[in-house]
Amino acid sequence: MTNRKVLIIGHKNPDTDSICSAIAYADIKNRITNSKQYYAGRAGEVSAETNYVLKRFDVPAPHYVDSVATQVMDMEIRKTPGVCSDITIKNVWKVMGENDAIVQPVVEDGAVAGIITKGDIAMTIMNALDSEFLAKTKPSYRDIAETLEGEIVCGSPDDKYETGKILIGAAYVDRMQNAIDPGDLVILVDREENHIAAIEAGAAALVLCLGAKPSDKVVELSREKGVAIVTTDMDTFTASREIGKSIPVASVMTTEGLITFRTDTRTEEVRKVMSQTRHRAFPVVDRKGKYIGTVSRRNLLGAEKKKVILVDHNDTAQAVDDILDADVIEIVDHHRIGTIQTMQPIVFNNQPVGCTATILYQMYVEKGLEISTSIAGLLLAAIISDTLMFRSPTCTVQDKMAAGALALIASIDIESFAEEMFNAGSDLKDKSPAEIFYQDYKKITLSGICFGVGQISSMSADELEVIKSRVMPLLEGECGKNGVQMVFFLLTNIKESSSEMLYAGEGARELIEDAFPGSEETEGGFVLEGVLSRKKQLLPAFISASAKV
Repeated sequence: MTNRKVLIIGHKNPDTDSICSAIAYADIKNRITNSKQYYAGRAGEVSAETNYVLKRFDVPAPHYVDSVATQVMDMEIRKTPGVCSDITIKNVWKVMGENDAIVQPVVEDGAVAGIITKGDIAMTIMNALDSEFLAKTKPSYRDIAETLEGEIVCGSPDDKYETGKILIGAAYVDRMQNAIDPGDLVILVDREENHIAAIEAGAAALVLCLGAKPSDKVVELSREKGVAIVTTDMDTFTASREIGKSIPVASVMTTEGLITFRTDTRTEEVRKVMSQTRHRAFPVVDRKGKYIGTVSRRNLLGAEKKKVILVDHNDTAQAVDDILDADVIEIVDHHRIGTIQTMQPIVFNNQPVGCTATILYQMYVEKGLEISTSIAGLLLAAIISDTLMFRSPTCTVQDKMAAGALALIASIDIESFAEEMFNAGSDLKDKSPAEIFYQDYKKITLSGICFGVGQISSMSADELEVIKSRVMPLLEGECGKNGVQMVFFLLTNIKESSSEMLYAGEGARELIEDAFPGSEETEGGFVLEGVLSRKKQLLPAFISASAKV
């Protein structure tokens, strides 16, 4: 499989840097590869701040991706054409042979109506011992004529052969006439008296072999009696053998208990289903139920993992679901080395700067790529957000230089833009407490202790007080979920360069006191003067104190 799409995606509960960096890196990769192979994704809901930024620069939000597990779409789907239910088994056998198919889907109005296998066709032919079997399936005279490679001389092509048995009129007239019942189909050659006798005995149809043609008298009589006549160059033996292949697929196809897979079905589920059935191939449909093709066990074995590039994180706990089932081919990040493992060496661009967007700005410069106004705006917003308008201790000279250059390209005043962006991000009146809590929430494990840390930043102390009252009731409930032992939530005041840390869970209070001794206690938390960054300030302090917990 060639030219497979490559997903570029940030962490769960994505912030502005995570979203904007994914969009920008997809732009870089597509331009240097002259392709549309790379696309940005997101592993969570877009925050109010990020949504403001995307709308400001008229950029659509990346597509939501809930999992990167291998799916049916990652398998080689055979484009086996579907057939209609009124096709004959002779023709469907031909279609299956041309496409080397063992299982043939029958499709009506784009959806899978049934399936038929070569085994089904073989069993149908082998079990056709009853001379009335053909009438039970009600083939049209058009299908009978086509199967016998002949033509219809009398009768309507759309009329169906519905009653009676099949017999070869090889006996003398009297004996043959006594053997014919009303509604029978009689296979004959060129004796006019036999033709007339069969018609007068009530036959529903005649098949004339070896190129025999009915006389005018026979044609007139057949029209009078409503008898169909088909002529063929086949001999009587061949015709009697082949006529059974005019059975319509609808009469023998399987319609109950059909097993189909959607393109987004996980291969883990496919493997389980395949192990429980003897079928060798299965129809595949899209999300609307429209038939696409088939997959087999061989296709399952050849399924390719999704190719993923991670930005703004390199830890499995923060990554999109099922990241271990994907093929991570590249990482661009500015955090500490996490737990992502790869099967082979990859490009890993990890720098001690305040924002992933700063690294991407450097890439544009290094590769000589012009930065569009919209991309410049996105990258600038990411830097402002991650560095809290350069107040965070994570901010570096590179971040400030990148922001200055990007502001010129986007024609933006940094201070006024930052205030608008932060105000939009902290305007949470329409969000539920849970949405606020998880807007920027990360799970972290240190020294065997798993804890969650959320953060909200605002320019307004009053607004932070409102947020505090809304999220505090959630903290206790988060303890114990998904292995989290302690929960912390930072209410960061950008203007005052300080944070109030709320906490819950056994040992949480002691950890804060050990990590930030002398901090002023508040109702439900502590004031951490000068603390703005989880990565640069909170985590190092917790690391040094966690051994005491």
